[in-house]
Amino acid sequence: MWKSNLLIAIASVTVVTVTGVIYVASSHNDPNHTNRSETEVLGSVWDRETESYSGNMNMTVYRSPSCGCCGVWIEHAKHHGFQITDITTDDMEAVKREHNIPRDLASCHTTIIDGYVMEGHIPVDDIKRFLKQTPNVVGLTVPGMPLGTPGMEAGDRKQPFDILAFDRNGQVQVFKHYENY
Repeated sequence: MWKSNLLIAIASVTVVTVTGVIYVASSHNDPNHTNRSETEVLGSVWDRETESYSGNMNMTVYRSPSCGCCGVWIEHAKHHGFQITDITTDDMEAVKREHNIPRDLASCHTTIIDGYVMEGHIPVDDIKRFLKQTPNVVGLTVPGMPLGTPGMEAGDRKQPFDILAFDRNGQVQVFKHYENY
């Protein structure tokens, strides 16, 4: 029994590499893990909901069709109750230009919710907190792809990161800092 479950699990694994680091995602097609992502099976620091939110739960996520970490981030958002319109495109540069995301603030995927831009691997509870405040900025970003952020989990490897708020004039301020999470 154990061998057959292992073979099923191995057969359903997808390996994604991002900047030389190997990430493993699994659809868990065996009967004991139906419709659960790898994050849900293994657990994540980001699974626990710390921020309630009763506003708009519909997001549009733009991402490259070949980006696996973006798909894992989408699962993170779904886990917290968001409904996702998932748009894959080979021209993410155009999406970022359209939404006025400066190059130094860019990440791999761009999310739009309530007219705000959410760029990259932002923890969804921070998006909820931001939306409740309705600040006069373009949105939030986690530039790059820091290890440990939602969708970029790599076991115990975690990098400190900032969630930055940015406005139309190019002003940037730290919305939240993560050091030990």
